[in-house]
Amino acid sequence: MDTNLEQQLQLIRRGVVPGGITTEDELRQKLERSIAEDRPLRVKLGVDPTAPDIHLGHTVVLRKLRQFQDLGHTAVLIIGDYTAMVGDPSGRSKTRPQLSYADVEANAKTYVDQVTKILRPDRLDVVRNGGWFRKMTFLEVLRLASKMTVARMLERDDFTKRHAQGTPIAIHEFLYCLMQGQDSVEVKADVELGGTDQTFNLLVGRNLQRDAGLQPQVCITTPILPGLDGTEKMSKSLGNHVGVTDPPNAMFGKLMSIPDTLMRDYYTLLTDLPLPDVDALLAGHPRAAKARLAREIVAFYHTPDAAQAAADEFDRVFRQGELPDEIPQHRLQPADLDDGKAWIVPLAVAAGLAPSTSQARRLVKQGAVSIDGTRIDDIEARLALRGGEILRVGKRRFAQLLLPEEDA
Repeated sequence: MDTNLEQQLQLIRRGVVPGGITTEDELRQKLERSIAEDRPLRVKLGVDPTAPDIHLGHTVVLRKLRQFQDLGHTAVLIIGDYTAMVGDPSGRSKTRPQLSYADVEANAKTYVDQVTKILRPDRLDVVRNGGWFRKMTFLEVLRLASKMTVARMLERDDFTKRHAQGTPIAIHEFLYCLMQGQDSVEVKADVELGGTDQTFNLLVGRNLQRDAGLQPQVCITTPILPGLDGTEKMSKSLGNHVGVTDPPNAMFGKLMSIPDTLMRDYYTLLTDLPLPDVDALLAGHPRAAKARLAREIVAFYHTPDAAQAAADEFDRVFRQGELPDEIPQHRLQPADLDDGKAWIVPLAVAAGLAPSTSQARRLVKQGAVSIDGTRIDDIEARLALRGGEILRVGKRRFAQLLLPEEDA
């Protein structure tokens, strides 16, 4: 292995929730055997391709997997093409809509390209759990289902709440944790990683491995990353996310908007800076610390030069009040105009500057929307446009508005 036991343990502990290693004694024993036998551990992470893009919230556990790779271990990335069709019930207040296999396949195509922005291809084993689930007979499914009782399943906090509230729980949702646990049996995982919402599922994997005569995996859980708003879990649907494929300027600008209270978590979970350096940065001016954080993250997903260019552009636009060099254009359609005027709320959504109508209404009420520098704070405002106006939402989102084509 690339480093000694204590160095490995120190790195692995970084960014793990308190008590998030089940158990550390077992992990130490596995690492000791790995060093003695010069045999890499198989460290598993399952991802369900339920959407085509990943964001920084997804990367917290991916970066933990990369740490194991850098220590000489093998990352086993399971693309859950079958589990995605069931839908993970963890943390859900109702049954997920079921995806078709075509939906899952379309999403899966982008996953490996995106995760290899973080993971090393040379120590990566990518498999699909459809490789074993599509071969299972119904009798084998019944045998797998017999490994879990309804009483044990209802110990899950999410199922307990739904059951108490009378919210339906579909039978197929009970199968999810068993499928995830079976994945651990199939790949002979030594370690499995997941967010704190995955604790129950990870422990099921330990039990199924014991039943199969295997050494149970060590479970390691990482925190759930708050989004840019500082309160909700990072989520594309909430519009509080940073995508790993976001352009450098957009990524930098979003990161500069986070609350100061998030900086330690973001430094710890999203960068490799030594913790003493993080402490020193956070003891200084918050804006300087945030700019360094944004440069570190942009440099990782793009290049150091791109990160510096984004920082320079941010200073020019937001500190000096100038417009960015490149502003995306949005051409209105005839249907967007009513008697030659455009309603500000759907306009902000159509231009891609707000994720939903409700969010657009909220931003207008907060005074975060302007046209050519004039604030619009009336959600019923209808604008007579001549073409070429700059629509701005918040500090970093811009669009130049173009009138419909004459022949449209």
